[in-house]
Formats: sequence, structure tokens, C-alpha cells
Amino acid sequence: MQARNLALRPFIWYKFYNALFTGISVGSIFIIYAPLQPYVYSLGGILLALAMLVIARFYTRILNRTWFWRISLAVEIVMLLLVLYFLLFSYSYASALFVYAGYQLTFAFGSYLVRAETILIERAKALTYLDVYKQAGYLAGMLVSFLFYKTVEYVAGIGESQAQVYLVHYVLLVAEIVVIYYLYRAFHPAERRGA
Repeated sequence: MQARNLALRPFIWYKFYNALFTGISVGSIFIIYAPLQPYVYSLGGILLALAMLVIARFYTRILNRTWFWRISLAVEIVMLLLVLYFLLFSYSYASALFVYAGYQLTFAFGSYLVRAETILIERAKALTYLDVYKQAGYLAGMLVSFLFYKTVEYVAGIGESQAQVYLVHYVLLVAEIVVIYYLYRAFHPAERRGA
């Protein structure tokens, strides 16, 4: 099952695990961002809007499979680097700013990625599967994070939020590796034997 040389099954799983990652990470962001001043969010929002305007100006060049692959992979590599950075440097003003900037960078490509996905997939039924799996992944991620935090608190006796968020980044690391794996499989489907 393909759409314009995009393997749909691996892509659907990519969307599921990508949303799973988001669901797991959503609660941790508030703890990581704690050292940031309110003006940082205002400035970040302005820069995000400007970046999205610039990216939109290039749609005629980048709304194709090649750029969709490159940008999707770049976004996932940024997310992987953010997780690794946080695991290495933990909590500080610099790590909060770095993680915030990284997320803003990936958000800048959000509209582009949705538009490219719709153009490349075309079929309504496939888009339905994508959205269903995406929502299922997000819900699963929220459930995983809830169960993880409660398990760490009641089984391991770690009740401090920062310690819990640090530990959940190991789960995020595994999830992001799976995300990149399925993204690669979607854009590089296995060659058929004898072809």
C-alpha cells in the first residue's frame, strides 16, 4: 500500500509513534520550561510566526516527496537531540531555553508537514487512518506518561517532579528511535523480491 512512493503502513505507524511521543512528553514540558521568564514565550511566539511565514513562501519548492522526507527527518533528529541533550545536561536555564527553542523550531514546520502529508497521500480513507492512529497514539502516550509517573512515584518512591521528568526522557528516547525507524521505512519501502 503506497501513495506517491510513500509506504502507507509504516507511515501510519510513524504517525502513531510520533503522537505517542507527543503524548508522553506533553506534561514534562511544563517542568522543563519552569526557569523561563514569560517574555521568552512572547518572543518565541513571534519568532515562530515569522518562521512559519518564511516557510510558507517556499511551498512551491518544498511541497514534494523529497523535501517532505528531508524536513520530516530533520524535525525528528531535532527531537532526538533535545531528548539526548536533556538527559546529558538535565535542569538549567540553558537546557530549558534550548529545549524550548528546539520545540519552536519543529513547530515552525508543523503547517508544512500537514499540507505535504495531505498532498502526498491524497486518499480520504488513508487520511482517516492517519488521523485515527495519530489520536490513538496521543491518547496512548498520555496513558503511558500517567502510568509511568504513578509507577515511579508509588513503586520506586520518586515523588519529585523533576526526577520523574528526567526519568521519562529515557522512555522518550526509545520512542523517538522508533519514530525515526518508521519514518525511514515509510520513505524507503523494502524492494520487492525479483523486481
